[in-house]
Amino acid sequence: MKIKYSAAVIMLVVMTLTACQNQEVSQDQEKQSANTEQNQQENQNEEKSSENEQDQDTETNKGESGEQTSEDSEMNEGSKGSDQETEDKKNANDKNEKPDENGIVTLSDPTAIDLVVNKQRKLPDGFVPPDLVEPDVRFSFDEWREKRQMRQVAAGPLEKLFKGAKQAGINLFAVSGYRSYQRQETIYNYNVETKGLEHANKYSAKPGHSEHQTGLTMDVSSPAVSYDLVEGFRDTAAGEWLAKHAHEYGFIIRYPKGKADITGYSYEPWHIRYVGKELAKDIYEQQVTLEEFFGLQPGAGTDEK
Repeated sequence: MKIKYSAAVIMLVVMTLTACQNQEVSQDQEKQSANTEQNQQENQNEEKSSENEQDQDTETNKGESGEQTSEDSEMNEGSKGSDQETEDKKNANDKNEKPDENGIVTLSDPTAIDLVVNKQRKLPDGFVPPDLVEPDVRFSFDEWREKRQMRQVAAGPLEKLFKGAKQAGINLFAVSGYRSYQRQETIYNYNVETKGLEHANKYSAKPGHSEHQTGLTMDVSSPAVSYDLVEGFRDTAAGEWLAKHAHEYGFIIRYPKGKADITGYSYEPWHIRYVGKELAKDIYEQQVTLEEFFGLQPGAGTDEK
C-alpha cells in the first residue's frame, strides 16, 4: 500500500515538473515572438524615419535651388534694368515723337531740360515756358525786354556762371535770352529780307524751331567785341574762359565749330544752352553736339550749313 502511494506521488511530481517545463518553453517562445515583432516594428520605424529625412533633404535642396534661381533671376532683372536705363537715356528725345509729312518732329515734352530743338525738331504751337524769370546778371542794355528772361531752372546756374567768371577776372554780359514765337518770327523774316535766305538759315531759326523759345538759352558777349555776337568772341579772354568752364555750371556751347552739318547752324561761341551739370560734363568731355549725344541724325535742309 505504501509502495503504491509512493509511486503515485512520484508520478504526480513528474507530471507537475513536465507541465512547468512546457509552460516555460511556451513563455520563452512568446517572448521570442514578441521580440521579433518589436524588432520588425523598430526596423519599419527606422525605415520611415530614413525616408522622412530623405524627403526633408530633397525639399531643402529644392528650396536652396529655388532660392538660387530666384537670386539669379533678380540679378538678371537688375542687369536688364541697367540696360534699360541706358536705352532710355539714348531715347530720351524720341518719346512717341514721329515726324509729320514734312519730316518735322513736334516735341512731346517742351519743358525737359535735355530737349533737342533744331531744324527738324520744333516746339508745340503756342508754347511759352512756365517759369520765366530775370536772372541777376549784367546785360548789355538797360531797358526791360523779354529777352532778359530765362527759365528759373537755368537762371540760377547762369548767375553762378557769371559769378565764377567775375572771380576769374572775366567780364561777361548777357545779350539775349528768351524769345517768344512772335519775336522769333520777326527776327527771322527781317534776316531773310536784309541778308538773304541762306544767311538767315545759317544763323537764325524759323519760328518754333528756336532754342531761345525754350527759355534755356542765353547769348553772351563782352566789351572786347563791343557786346556783339560774333565768332571773334571766342578769341577773347571771355570767350576762352566760357568754352573751358561753361559745362561746370551746366551749360554747353550749343553750336560748336565744324558741326554745322549736324546742328544746322554755323559756329556760335556766344550761344550757351543749359542742359544740367551731368549732361554738360558728358558732352564737354566727349566733344560732341547735343544731336550726336542722343543719336539724332540731321535731316534735309542742313547741307548748306
